[in-house]
Amino acid sequence: MLNFIYNTPTKVYFGKDEELNIGSIIKEYGFKKILFHYGQSSLKKSGLFDIITAKLRENGIDYVELGGVEPNPKLSLVEKGIEILKREKVDMILAVGGGSVIDSAKSIAVGCKVDFSPWLFNIKKETPKEHIPVGVILTLSASGSDMSNSCVITNDTTWQKTGFNSELNRPLFAILDPKLTYTVSKYQTACGVVDIMMHTLERFFSKGDNDTTLTDNLALGLLKTVYKEGIVAINEPTNYQARANLMWANSISHNGLTHCGREFLMSVHQLEHELSATYDNIAHGAGLAVLWPSWALKAYKAQPDRFLRFAYEVMEVTPTDNKESDIINAINKLKAYYVEIGMPAQLREFGVTYESLEPMALRLTNNKSKSFNDIINVDFDMALEIYKAAY
Repeated sequence: MLNFIYNTPTKVYFGKDEELNIGSIIKEYGFKKILFHYGQSSLKKSGLFDIITAKLRENGIDYVELGGVEPNPKLSLVEKGIEILKREKVDMILAVGGGSVIDSAKSIAVGCKVDFSPWLFNIKKETPKEHIPVGVILTLSASGSDMSNSCVITNDTTWQKTGFNSELNRPLFAILDPKLTYTVSKYQTACGVVDIMMHTLERFFSKGDNDTTLTDNLALGLLKTVYKEGIVAINEPTNYQARANLMWANSISHNGLTHCGREFLMSVHQLEHELSATYDNIAHGAGLAVLWPSWALKAYKAQPDRFLRFAYEVMEVTPTDNKESDIINAINKLKAYYVEIGMPAQLREFGVTYESLEPMALRLTNNKSKSFNDIINVDFDMALEIYKAAY
């Protein structure tokens, strides 16, 4: 087991109607004026917008609004948020939504403390040293951004999509009420199931020895839970148990717990970030659903024992004398599961053109000058192979 630092300072308020306490929670922290940051029309249609603003007023919390966050959150809106913070002297951001809203809030929170574009954090030319706190009311189980230290933004001038990690990105608190996900569409629920599983799979299949027994068991247990409860949530949208397990798995999958003692890189996420930067219509989870099986078929020989555990314990493949066949069966079974819950099977289903694959691989690897050395090395040639296999 490798040395590690585990830090999860986010205070979680989990359960039914916890969002009704938002005003008193913010008041207890002593914040006077907040930026209320959210997505598009669904928050107001659901009535949650009115509930939150009423609770803020009841507790004497002043607020300014910034809605309009899109999937694959954009730098231009982040910059607008920074202008508002500096002008209005806001002392906290309340992000209400899914991962896109939360990541947008995180970027605003560090960007308001500097006199340059926060994009420099994403491209690793600067490191954040200050921020203002971010609180979360989660409405979509997917990204795990409510407890993670990551922040992924799309630059809508250059159409690059990349993220950066910093402990300053971890929210101060997160309110997780599974009932708030009841109205999430089947498609977005399925995208969330994939994202949760991929955050965990990319940590399980990572560099390290096999002495991370507890970490591995936690990861496999989470995967088994999401595999079972995901399809229940899709077929029974108001099943509280399924929604609750997905919501908690969402948080655990990306807060660092399932990679303690291992070194992970998440190269499939890097492949997908380039994909959804090029094709803004592609949801992150849907892109991952197509790319991971193609990566896994290239990678399984690097860690056959771990892939066998995945096959037998998560995908419930019946063991045979041909272990390689069992692994391939498990990979294909997961791909079929994704299709069953409504995910695409091939990149062409998104309208991706074959001609765009090589330019994506070139941008991903900075014109062949860098690679992602995970359990297999994803350089230009490997990236192009994976894109073509997924096409």
